[in-house]
Amino acid sequence: MIPGASSAPAAAVAALLRQRGQTLAIAESSAGGLINAALVAVPGASAYYLGGVIIYTPKGRAGLLGLTREDIGEVRSATEAFALVLARRVRANLGATWGLGETGASGPTGNRYGDAPGHACIAVAGPMEAAITIETGSAGREANMWTFAARALVLLEDCLRNAP
Repeated sequence: MIPGASSAPAAAVAALLRQRGQTLAIAESSAGGLINAALVAVPGASAYYLGGVIIYTPKGRAGLLGLTREDIGEVRSATEAFALVLARRVRANLGATWGLGETGASGPTGNRYGDAPGHACIAVAGPMEAAITIETGSAGREANMWTFAARALVLLEDCLRNAP
């Protein structure tokens, strides 16, 4: 985390994953690796963290996750449905208990689909599934990226606490 930022959400996720003996894989986009970094910064991450990717383009999706246009169908980027596709695929590819997917527009402008800067969708796939949409209302790229990462960790923690 950046100086002054709380690492509590990552530490909570790490503790829950270790306690449950479960693993995690991540595919993120507009958070730019901050979700992965937050979790790897927790000592003992190798007990639960299998790996992650930052995908920014269709070429990245294909090369790093093996996702083709046929796999995605009519689902467009920066939606909850697309975040769920990412979460499911990274989970399956790495054989993790949990997958987390994030996609959006960090700023300073929106994306080609008309989403405003500060728009992100995050999904968790595993023993339970959940997805959320975030709208920060800000064009601040770095602040949005940190917000996306923090909200992803909170969603994952909620899923870990509520999963069967």
